[in-house]
Amino acid sequence: MKTDADDSFLTRALGRSETEDRTAQRILDAALEQFTLFGLRRSSVDDVAKRAGVSRVTVYRRFQTKDRLVEDTLLREHRRFFQRLDAAVAALPTMEERVVEGFVVALRHTRAHPLFGGLLRLEPEVVLPYLTVQGGSSLSATVEYLTGHLRRAQQAEGRPDEDPRPVAELMVRVAVSFLLNPTSCIETGDEDQSRAFARRYLAPLLGA
Repeated sequence: MKTDADDSFLTRALGRSETEDRTAQRILDAALEQFTLFGLRRSSVDDVAKRAGVSRVTVYRRFQTKDRLVEDTLLREHRRFFQRLDAAVAALPTMEERVVEGFVVALRHTRAHPLFGGLLRLEPEVVLPYLTVQGGSSLSATVEYLTGHLRRAQQAEGRPDEDPRPVAELMVRVAVSFLLNPTSCIETGDEDQSRAFARRYLAPLLGA
C-alpha cells in the first residue's frame, strides 16, 4: 500500500524541474560530493555545511534533518537519471528497442554513478536496505517512470486498456537484482551480453 510519503517521493522524483534556490543547490552539490567521498555513515550535516560554505543552521533551515538531506540528494540524482535515460532511448523507433537499450543504460549509469555506484562499493551494508526492504519509495518512482513510457507506447499501438504496471515492476526488479548481485551466468558488464539478455527475456514481456 502506498503512503503519503511514497506519493510525495514519486511526485518529487518524477518532477522535471529542480529548485531555483541557489543555496539549496549548493548544499545538494556539497552533499553529493561529501557522500560520494566518505559515504553516508561517515558524513555529518556539519561536513556538508563546511563543504558548501554555509552554516549548519542554513542546512537545517532548508532540509530539517540529515535523513531529509540524504533523500533530497538521492532524489535529485533520480531525476537526472530519468532525464539521461530519456535522452538515451528517445530516438529509438520501437518500445522493444527502448527497453533493451534502457536496460543497458540503466546498469551502466548506476554502476558508474559516483553516488549510487560509489555507495554500493563503499557502504553496501548501508545502501542495500534502501534498494531492497526499505526501498519501496525509490522502487515505486522507477516503476512509475517506466509505466508511463509503456502506457504511452500501448496507446500509440491501440492497446490503451492494458495495465503495464506489472510488466514495468518486473523489469525494474530484474535490473535491481543484477545491480545488487552482479555475479551471474550473464556478464552484465559486457553491454553486448546485456543487450542480448534484455532482447531475449525482457522485450518479450511487452506482449504479455
